[in-house]
Amino acid sequence: MGSTSGPKNTGEGTNRRDLIKRSAALGLIAVPSMGFLSACATGGGGDDGDKTDKPKGKTSAANPLGVEKGAPLEAFIFKGGLGDQYAKDAEADYTKAWGGTVKHTGTQQVGPKLTPRFSGGNPPDIIDNSGADHLDMNRLSSQGQLQDLKALMEAASLDDKSKTVKDVIHPSTYEKGLHGDVFDVLYYAFTIYGTWYSQKTLDDNGWEYPKSLDDMVKLCGQIKKKGIAPWTYAGKYPYYVHFNLFAQIAKIGGMENWIKIDNLEPNAWTSNDAVKQVVEHYEELAKKGYFLEGSQGLTHIQSQTAWNKGKAVFIPNGSWVENESAPTTPKDFKMAVGALFDGGASDGMPQGTLRAEPSEPYIVASKGKNPEGGMEMLRIMLSKKHAQNFATKVKSLTCVVDATEGMTLSPGLASASSVFKAAGTNLISLQLQEWYPDLTDAKIGGLTGDLLTGDLSAAEWIKKTQAYADKVAKDDAIKKFKRTK
Repeated sequence: MGSTSGPKNTGEGTNRRDLIKRSAALGLIAVPSMGFLSACATGGGGDDGDKTDKPKGKTSAANPLGVEKGAPLEAFIFKGGLGDQYAKDAEADYTKAWGGTVKHTGTQQVGPKLTPRFSGGNPPDIIDNSGADHLDMNRLSSQGQLQDLKALMEAASLDDKSKTVKDVIHPSTYEKGLHGDVFDVLYYAFTIYGTWYSQKTLDDNGWEYPKSLDDMVKLCGQIKKKGIAPWTYAGKYPYYVHFNLFAQIAKIGGMENWIKIDNLEPNAWTSNDAVKQVVEHYEELAKKGYFLEGSQGLTHIQSQTAWNKGKAVFIPNGSWVENESAPTTPKDFKMAVGALFDGGASDGMPQGTLRAEPSEPYIVASKGKNPEGGMEMLRIMLSKKHAQNFATKVKSLTCVVDATEGMTLSPGLASASSVFKAAGTNLISLQLQEWYPDLTDAKIGGLTGDLLTGDLSAAEWIKKTQAYADKVAKDDAIKKFKRTK
C-alpha cells in the first residue's frame, strides 16, 4: 500500500514467516497478522552505528548535498505493483552524475531483510519502505535511524535552480513525511484512491457513475439484474475496502471528525454519525448480495482479474491498479476512477471530494554509508524527467507538481489526473493506517471482512472498532502521533 502503495505477491523465500516472527519478536517491523502477510500495507531499530567512515563531498551550487564522487550507493526498492525499473533508471542517472556503483535490490521483503541490518548498524542508503513486510518507520524515526531530509528539501531542484525541492512537491507530501517536526520520509508516489471501474461497461449499459450512496445502491440493483456483480474486493486482505470506507467517513463527517479518529480520541468512532451511515451502507450492499460471490476468498490479483473479465463493475483500489492489473486488462476497458459519494446535504466536504495522498515511502538511513548519496538519488527522482518516466512506466502520479502536463496518459492515469484536478483543494489524506497498521489492517480489517460476508452487523463493527482503537490508545508500548489538520 501506501502503503499505502501496491501490494505484494507471494512466494519469496521458504523461511519468510519464520523471519517475520523473529523480527516481530525484536519489535523492529510492523506485522499486521500472519493472515495479512501476502498483501500490501508500511515501520526498525538498531544500534548507533559508526558514522566516522562515511564519505563526504564538498557542498557547492552543483553539489548542494555534498555527495562524494565515486562513492558506492546501495538501494533497497520494494518490487510490488509498481515494479522497480523506474528506480533503476534513476540509479543509472545517479551513476552518470557521480560515478561509483549502485547496488540495487528489488524485493517484497523489506522488513525481514533489513531488520538485522539496521540492528547491526549496516543499513542500505536508500529504501523504498513499502509492502506488507515494511519496516516500522515510527520506531526507526524515534531511534534516530532515519536521515533528516531538511537538506534535500532546501536543495535546488534539478529542473529549476531558482526553486528548492520542497517548492516542486505537493505540500501534503511534506506534511505526511513529518515525524513531529522532523521531515524524514519522502512519499514519492501520489495515489488516487477510490472506486475503480470500466467506463466501457458503464457506456455499453447506459449507466452513469453514481454521485451519492443512495444512487450507488440503486445502480447496484440494475447491475445485478443484468447478471453482473456490482462489486468485488480483495477478501483475503479486506483492508483494501478501507481505501473507500474510511475516506467516505471523512467526506461525509468532515475532516475535523476524522482527525479525532486518527488521533485515537475516545468515542471518535461511536459518536460520529458518518461512521454509522457509511458502515450501514456497506452492510446494505452485503445483505442485498451486491458483492461478487466468493470475493471473500480472493487475493488482490484475483479480484482485479475478475473485475477485468467483467464479472464485477466496481472495485476499491488505488491508482497502482492500472499497472498491476495490466496483464489481464482488455485494450478497450477504459479504466477509470470516481470521486467519493455524497451522503446528504449535511456532508462535511462537497461533491467531487477525493482521497488523494502521498504514498510509496522512501527513507534514507542516517547510519548508512552514503546518506548524502541517498538524498541525491531522491533529488534525481524528483526531477520532471523521472517523474514523467514513473508515470509512463507504472501509470501513476508522483508528488512532483504538474509533472505530467503535456503527456499522453494511459486511460486510468488520465482519469485519476482528471478527478484530482476537479477535486481542487477538496482532498482527503488519512494517517490511521500509516501510524497504526496493525489496528487498521489486521484488527479492523478482520471486522470489515465479516461485515461484507454478512457475519457482522454495522453496529457490531462500530462497537468493536472503537474497542480496538481504545486498546491501542491505552497501550504505552505503541508510540502515538497527533495531527491538527
